[in-house]
Amino acid sequence: MRMKQTALKDVCVCLLISAGIIFGHETGPAVVRVVVEEGSDVILPCSLSSKENIVDKLFDWRKDGQKKKKEVFMYDAGDHSNNGQDEQFKGRVSHFSDQLKNGNASIKIRDTKISDSGNYTCHFPRLQPRQTFYIELVVELTIKDRSGEITGAAPEPYTRTLNVTEYRALLQCEVRGASFKPKVEWKDSAGNILPAEEPQVSDRGGRYYVTLLTTVTKTDHYRCVVTQEEIHHQTHSETYVFIYEKLCEESSSKELIGWLGGLVLGASILAAVQFVLVATKCIIIRRIKGSPLLGQDRVLGSCLSNGYSTGYSSSNGSSEQKKLAV
Repeated sequence: MRMKQTALKDVCVCLLISAGIIFGHETGPAVVRVVVEEGSDVILPCSLSSKENIVDKLFDWRKDGQKKKKEVFMYDAGDHSNNGQDEQFKGRVSHFSDQLKNGNASIKIRDTKISDSGNYTCHFPRLQPRQTFYIELVVELTIKDRSGEITGAAPEPYTRTLNVTEYRALLQCEVRGASFKPKVEWKDSAGNILPAEEPQVSDRGGRYYVTLLTTVTKTDHYRCVVTQEEIHHQTHSETYVFIYEKLCEESSSKELIGWLGGLVLGASILAAVQFVLVATKCIIIRRIKGSPLLGQDRVLGSCLSNGYSTGYSSSNGSSEQKKLAV
């Protein structure tokens, strides 16, 4: 019987503990979570449900710090000089003055940084009752050049052209002294990843040195891209490659097209002139029988001012000519 009572008490205690956790969670302060990409602007919301006019009120924005809260933004009945504002937020925080009459005390933080992540409070100390709003800001890292921010970030790579022929060029990209192992890629101007040889990687005292070779066959701008995902760092170097073969092909094609165009135009003009002369009976075309060249024609007549003159050559070299009346 005692064992049953003890078991029942244990169950009751567990239920009370569970109920206390759930109750405390449900009745605790609501936290608004805001997520933004690094470098973007963000609005931290803070509005009175009553939409009371706060133009003449006081509200104070602070961020939780390791030792003490940091002053983010303070508004006091029109005064927002923020003399006590933390250096981290100077010149980057503003409020919406036209929304104060609607009870809106939201602020905007420009050009967010990773250090801006954390818990914020928006406090109205003079309201009855006092009101405090809680906001959690999460600034997500983006891939960008962090050479001046993080020690060990790969420097800009060295690119050079090792060999150029009329058909192709061999490109080399070198990364020197990266603390985190980088991923190295060659890309064309359209952003397409180019096939490349197996990268040559060496580790010298915790620093990575990488060499990557690729062969290209087109004139273009090529980029060697270095990425360190662990620290969200990316840098690149660009080079321009000129392939002579393409220019030669284009020049030859243009020259050939020009010659063909000239021949066609000349033949067309000659045919048109001949057609006009025949049509106006200024010349007579007669095929010579027994000619060794098939299709050989002779011009037997030409226009004269007072009539037609015709003639032809005989097989024995003599010639005959007669005048035709118009």
